[in-house]
Amino acid sequence: MAFPRPRPARPELPRQRVQTLQCGQGAGVPVWGVPGHVPSPAADGNYCLTCGSDKTLKLWNPHKGTALRTYQGHGYEVLDAAGSSDNSQICSGGADKSVALWDVTTGQVVRKYRGHAGKVNCVQFNEEGTVIVSGSIDSTVRCWDCRSRRPDPIQVLDEAKDGISSVKLSAYEILTGSVDGRVRRYDLRTGQLCSDYIGSPITSVCFSKDGQCVLAASLDSTLRLLDKDTGELLGEYTGHRSTTYRLDCVLNEHDTHVGCASEDGHVYFWDLVEGSLALSLPVGQGVVQSLAFHPRLPCLLVATQGQVTLWREDTFQPEGDPD
Repeated sequence: MAFPRPRPARPELPRQRVQTLQCGQGAGVPVWGVPGHVPSPAADGNYCLTCGSDKTLKLWNPHKGTALRTYQGHGYEVLDAAGSSDNSQICSGGADKSVALWDVTTGQVVRKYRGHAGKVNCVQFNEEGTVIVSGSIDSTVRCWDCRSRRPDPIQVLDEAKDGISSVKLSAYEILTGSVDGRVRRYDLRTGQLCSDYIGSPITSVCFSKDGQCVLAASLDSTLRLLDKDTGELLGEYTGHRSTTYRLDCVLNEHDTHVGCASEDGHVYFWDLVEGSLALSLPVGQGVVQSLAFHPRLPCLLVATQGQVTLWREDTFQPEGDPD
């Protein structure tokens, strides 16, 4: 007779602050960047990018709290950034209405894409790192070919009736959240558009790790989990405050918990299935605007009041600490 396998341990959530990055970039937008060229090759999650009101991007080792490189080239505040899958390039978008493509190693702007009529809120690379997808307050999503020198986008998605607040990509989909209260998913294989009406301006969207669900945060202080294919509402999560700012939502590395930034200085996590509040993490006095969850570990980056903090699980022991 085979004995039943023991139930896996409940995933841990980040509860202890282990590092603080003094970015000096206003709110700062942390992104798990991946660049592994500086100072040595490393797997995803060993480095991060921040950007903000000082018009720069910065590359960090957040685990050590060290700044590695500063990227300068935007004319106004930098609102979002992302790293390519091969770690060689960074893309960014800002209030100067431009999208920039950077070489990680040299720190130079490789190309600038202009075409948006308003500030660029969000940018993402496709899986191959050959296309940058950008979303703007001008209500459009634009796709830029990184390999071509053509100045025009290769595609413009203009179905939104108000500004684009968030863009995420999968292998064959573009997911967008808009101030018009709709979550839109473009299937690039079939050319189809699926649209789900939330009713309140969307501040952030993301895919679940298994690719089956979509999480959306909106200005009615509610997180909603939707079935990606049917649009069915699978869960609602409340308790945080989101009425004014463009705040991030995340899923943890195992898809067991959903999280959201809040205007009350906390980060909240709920059990994905049960919907119960699992953690209220006090971060600071001001608005918590940006979050980034590590791709494989219970490790969270939080941006607020000009600094980014790194949070780990209770059992984590920083290097040099006694066991």
